[in-house]
Amino acid sequence: MDSRPVRIYSKMDVPRLRYIAGIILGDILGLSWEVITDKRKLGKHPVINYSDEKIAGSFKITPDTLLFEKGISSKEIVVSEWKNLPVFFQTTSDSDLPFDIFAASFYLISRYEEYLEYQPDDHGRFKAATSLAFKHGFLLKPVIDLWAKEMSKVFLKKFQTLVFKRNDFKSLVTIDIDQPFAYLGKGFLRSIGGLLSDIKGNTGNASNRYRIVAKGDHDPFEVFDYITGAIEKNFSEAKFFFPVGDLSKFDKNPSWKNEEYRKLIHKLADKYVAGLHPSYFSSGKISLVKTEATRLRTILAKDFISSRFHYLRLFMPQSYRNIISVGITEDFSMGYPEEPGYRAGIARPFYFYDVTDDMQTNLKIYPFQVMDSTLYQYKNIDPVASKELILNLINETRKAGGLFVSIWHNTSLLDDEKWLVWRDVFEFMLKKQIP
Repeated sequence: MDSRPVRIYSKMDVPRLRYIAGIILGDILGLSWEVITDKRKLGKHPVINYSDEKIAGSFKITPDTLLFEKGISSKEIVVSEWKNLPVFFQTTSDSDLPFDIFAASFYLISRYEEYLEYQPDDHGRFKAATSLAFKHGFLLKPVIDLWAKEMSKVFLKKFQTLVFKRNDFKSLVTIDIDQPFAYLGKGFLRSIGGLLSDIKGNTGNASNRYRIVAKGDHDPFEVFDYITGAIEKNFSEAKFFFPVGDLSKFDKNPSWKNEEYRKLIHKLADKYVAGLHPSYFSSGKISLVKTEATRLRTILAKDFISSRFHYLRLFMPQSYRNIISVGITEDFSMGYPEEPGYRAGIARPFYFYDVTDDMQTNLKIYPFQVMDSTLYQYKNIDPVASKELILNLINETRKAGGLFVSIWHNTSLLDDEKWLVWRDVFEFMLKKQIP
């Protein structure tokens, strides 16, 4: 085993290079490394020559300019193929890789393209169809992990004493509790208003609302015993995200002061990690994030570190800056609502790099690969096709030795005929994701 660190020779030691080297060489391949700008200090170490110069015996990658730039600028990107994988930022013929793996990986994982101007969807979000990965058909592959794996094979031919770490597949189920109750937890005025609306609209829900609110019958949205039972049966890790924002057109959760809701939060937080589900408008308003973080900490009577934005409204870099300011150190919003896959091109957690400030932060991003409503709402595919898609994502993540993360809602797993088929999909996923 070669314990000597890999030395990356570069004309400049810059934050972007250190950041992406840490992910590819450190996190994925398990190598120690350092950036060297003086060739006299390279010594007898394995050397990555990240420059236009020639260094005998080195592993050469001719660099693109991206990592040495400041700020954001539009890039003309040409996608080609190597080892059956899409690649871009092509290098020169004397390079050991036909593309700049550091620049290409940084472009994807930093979400560089989301800092550029784009045509948003109805909720202001960056659309999957706008992304380089979707346009070139590789959104369903964790290309950064796969690039690193192929790079290690070429690297090993030059430096045969190197030993790479083994990455073990893991999985995590995450639950967003947008609407914990259909009828409970609404407060007096909302309950009366709902009852009158049911009667006026002849929805057939008036009697259900009365039985549940007045008589104490079981609320149909409260299926958390089923969810936790299925999770425990399949030995899955899980996190629950709770909204505590104010009522709006897009936020239908109970008041954070509601006793029924507080009891539910405590019940779940006693067994699982609890996180904040910042409200629809909070991704652009730091004051809302601060208020909601304080509310959840008050309910839990302890701190928390995780979040996921409601509606996955994620704006670079402001949304992440907002949650960093209130002490959140983990976020689970990295994925598209309308398409499954690897939004950041990777199947493992990574630290958020603020491209505008050109610095790595202490916020760890946990990308997810699939969400329940993506399947039945956005893509409108049936449970059979959904199982096939989920299995493919699990297998791709397993091959990468990554973390498979899914999003589910209690309202997708109800105990009635319409939703029982999605319970079947949920249970299928839980079984298939067992390591």
